Parts: sequence; C-alpha cells; structure tokens
Amino acid sequence: MEVRSNPAADNSSDHRRPSALSSKQPPPSPHPVDTSAVSQRRLQKELMALMMSGVDLGVSAFPDGESIFTWIGTIEGGKGTLYEGLSYKLSLRFPLDYPFKPPQVKFETMCFHPNVDQFGNICLDILQDKWSSAYDCRTILLSIQSLLEEPNLESPLNSYAAALWNDKEDYRRMVHKQFFAGEALES
Repeated sequence: MEVRSNPAADNSSDHRRPSALSSKQPPPSPHPVDTSAVSQRRLQKELMALMMSGVDLGVSAFPDGESIFTWIGTIEGGKGTLYEGLSYKLSLRFPLDYPFKPPQVKFETMCFHPNVDQFGNICLDILQDKWSSAYDCRTILLSIQSLLEEPNLESPLNSYAAALWNDKEDYRRMVHKQFFAGEALES
C-alpha cells in the first residue's frame, strides 16, 4: 500500500515565506551598489580620456593630491576670443554619487565674465538643473571654455561684465586687468 501525503493536511510544511514565484519584486541584492566605487571607476576612465585628448582642445584636468574626487582643471582662452592667450585654473569637486550628481566647479584664477562671480562661482545650466550623467569632465571644461566666448547675458552673476560685454575693447581691458591682478595675488 502506497501512502501519499496530503499537502493541505500536512502541518509540517514550511509556510514561513511566500515562494519566489508569487512575489513580483526581485529579491534584495546580496551586495548593495557602492556608488563611490562606481564614481571612482568613472573618474579614472575620464582621466585617461582627458589625458589622451584634452591638451589638443585647450582643456586639461588632473586629480589634486591623493583623492580622485578633487581635481584641478585648466582652460585656455580660445583663439580669436577676448580670452586668447590666458590660462584659467579651476577646481572640480566630484560628489560620491557622481555622475548622477554634478561636480562643484569654480574658477580659482580671477575671471572677469558675466557668468562668473567674484568668488569664482559659475552660472552654467549643465552644472545645475540641466545636469546629465552623460556629461563628463571633458564636456564640462569644454562647456566652460565655450561660455567664455558666448556668455548667457540673460542670467549674469556679474552684471558689470554683462553691461560691458558689447564694448569689446573695454571688456578686453577688464578681462586682462582682473586676470593679471589675480596672478599678482597668487605670487
């Protein structure tokens, strides 16, 4: 005689958790994502890409010290612009959840510009509400380099620079005056 167990009558079966098939949510990952490790790998790739192409474009950046999250960048004024021949130093501070959040970028060299304030803060939409994780350090530096030539006069941080923009000769004098005054302070 064959004895078959009746699952409905069997009190010894395990009812502590529902089967994986009945749940529509995936099981929790045994290894949570370490966003800082993701950020480090991304920044290392960006550094290599910049080292290969950046110099030709008039932009460069390297980690400042031991941390991959703090960089010093350089932007050369574009040929034929009011900034030609000038080299600007910037600081870039990447958050631990980069590239999902934008870095904080500031001019460290004095920069007379409608979209740069006296403290070096930059008004550029891709560093704020228009940020996308598709952007990288190279894109940021090239965008700032482009901003030097094509300011957004609708949203100035330096209203005097915005007002002076159309008088190219006086504007150029102020660019050079502030740049060289800043250099004198640094030395």
